[in-house]
Amino acid sequence: MNYFPDFIPVHLQKLYFNQLLAQLNWRQDEIVIYGKRVSIPRLQAWYGEHNYTYSGLTLKSQLWLPVLTDLKLLVEQKAKQPFNVLLANYYRDQNDTVGWHSDDEPELGKYPVIASLSFGEERNFQFKHKLTGEKLSLPLKSGSLLVMSGETQAYWQHCLPRTKKQKLARINLTFRNICPV
Repeated sequence: MNYFPDFIPVHLQKLYFNQLLAQLNWRQDEIVIYGKRVSIPRLQAWYGEHNYTYSGLTLKSQLWLPVLTDLKLLVEQKAKQPFNVLLANYYRDQNDTVGWHSDDEPELGKYPVIASLSFGEERNFQFKHKLTGEKLSLPLKSGSLLVMSGETQAYWQHCLPRTKKQKLARINLTFRNICPV
C-alpha cells in the first residue's frame, strides 16, 4: 500500500468535491444480504468501460465525465497503472458506511490495484488481516490518494465504519482495472 496524503492541492479539493457532487449520477442501490434486500448505506455511481457485479447488484457503466477523466489521468500517473473503471461513493454523513470486504472479484485479476481518491470530510479507513485479525486504521484526509496493490486484497479486508462523531459529506473515487473473464 502507498498513501499520498496531499495528492490533490488544498486549493482544488473543494472545487473537485463540488463538481463531483453536482455532476455524477448518484444513486441509492440495494443489495441482497442473507436473502434480504437492503439499501446500501451510501450513494454510488459507476463509470468506465465495463459493467460490474457484486452482491447480486450489477452496475451499468456510464461514460467518463471530463472531471473524472482529468482525475483518472492524475491517478494513473501516480499509481503507474492504467484504470478502466471507477466506483464513486458518496458518504453523506457519519451514518454512511461500507462494511468489511476485499476487492477480489475475478474480473479484477489476481493482484488488483485499487486507487482510492478522497474529497471532503476525513474518515478513518480500517484494515483487518484475514488470517491474524490484526487491525489498522488510516485517516483518509481530503485530497489524499491510497493505492492498494500487490497482495493487499488477498490478505486484508477493509471498511469505512460508522462513527458517533458528527461528520460532513465525503466523496471517494476508487479506480480499478477490469479484465473480463
